[in-house]
Amino acid sequence: MTTSLAGRLLVASPLLADPNFYRTVVYLAEHTEEGAMGLVLNRPTDAAVVDHLPSWDLLASEPDVVFVGGPVSNEIAVGLAAAPGEGDADPVELVDLGVDPEAGAVARLRVFSGYSGWSAAQLELELAIGSWFVVDADLDDLFTSSPADLWRRVLRRQPGRLAFYAHFPEDLASN
Repeated sequence: MTTSLAGRLLVASPLLADPNFYRTVVYLAEHTEEGAMGLVLNRPTDAAVVDHLPSWDLLASEPDVVFVGGPVSNEIAVGLAAAPGEGDADPVELVDLGVDPEAGAVARLRVFSGYSGWSAAQLELELAIGSWFVVDADLDDLFTSSPADLWRRVLRRQPGRLAFYAHFPEDLASN
């Protein structure tokens, strides 16, 4: 590992067939030599935040449902929040959902069930074989109200050939 990718997005290659990550966009919250931890941004569930964490519900970004953060530890809730008042430079951090929110401390919030995790060098191997594209994150990606089209939208805004992947057919046989 030469540089930490924390704070960036992993966009699944259209050929990544793992059902946990097919056409996902993952925000990398941590990335060190020991491994990486991220949250899938485009897998909402039908579970309302209010039903599980009522004190956090009013802070949850639309859609205010729990998202599947990844295949690891789905029994735990992980919160991702942006602090208010700093425009595009809003600091983003993981928050403790086990305590009541502090008034005014959170401008945007997303609640996840579980997370995505990679052991030491695992993510680097997946990057080397082309499973993921690494791109810059936009704050609106993390808290989008339209998670269904996030994968295509993130790819479309990339420069050069990477933007063409946004039009990759889901079923090559029907192309």
